[in-house]
Amino acid sequence: MSLTPEAEGHQPARTALPRPAGSRPLRARRGTGGHPQATTRTGPGPGRAPRRLLAAHRDRLLSILSPLALLVLWEVLVRAGLLDVRFFPPPSQVAVRFLELVADGSLGRHVGISLLRVVLGFTAGAAPAVVIGLTMGLFPLVRALLEPIVAALYPIPKIALLPLLLMVFGVGETFKIVTIALGCFTLVLVNTVAGVVNIDRIYVDVARHFGASRLDFYRTVAWPGALPMIFAGLKLGMGVALLLIVAAEMIGARSGLGYLIWNSYQVWDMAAMYIGLVLLAFFGYLFTMALNELERVVLPWRPR
Repeated sequence: MSLTPEAEGHQPARTALPRPAGSRPLRARRGTGGHPQATTRTGPGPGRAPRRLLAAHRDRLLSILSPLALLVLWEVLVRAGLLDVRFFPPPSQVAVRFLELVADGSLGRHVGISLLRVVLGFTAGAAPAVVIGLTMGLFPLVRALLEPIVAALYPIPKIALLPLLLMVFGVGETFKIVTIALGCFTLVLVNTVAGVVNIDRIYVDVARHFGASRLDFYRTVAWPGALPMIFAGLKLGMGVALLLIVAAEMIGARSGLGYLIWNSYQVWDMAAMYIGLVLLAFFGYLFTMALNELERVVLPWRPR
């Protein structure tokens, strides 16, 4: 008759269980039979959340201080004679010229007309691109018909189309809006098609199984599934819109930031030229942050 290890007075071997990542052991508690039970506490320690908050504030502070440090270095190098003031006016001189342009109202007029052209052109190009992109992604026949045309037009630099657009539309506002719209259209279209095509097939099959109409496929399958890629296309399109508005306003305009930059170069007003460049960078950053915030609201489940 064989005895079990307990009957012979031996304790069974216990294997150590792995602890979850980030857990901390607590004091042992007595379980049944007087044997200690190991307990763990999961989650971050009490000091980890403040450290993360401190790191976030530090990163935000560095993102503000780095451009300020660059401006200070620029000013010092000019004052020391290491940079040619004819080509690189000091930031203090640029700031004075900025106040002069604001005071006479010319800067506000240039900024306002450029922003209006960008918004109109961006909307005119992005809205149809999303609709056509959803259609191409949902229906393979439409995609087969249009994909060769899109593939041929996509690599053409839109600036190369400016002479043709000038001949067709002249130098009026339509020329500038169409130039921006063409640049945004292909970027948003390609990203929208990619977003729909990469949707998990099971969602399409479920919608078809429940008798979804074509409109339901757009609203409940293609649109929400492709939104992350659509936002990626919108961000790229907005950047291209700012590039093209400068080119269009340099060629055929008497107002706008592009005209301000080109005219300042011609009359050798370098401070005003730098003001136009800085404003373009600022609005590019502002539009990107606005789209990021809109994406956070529309897609709250998407990880950051």
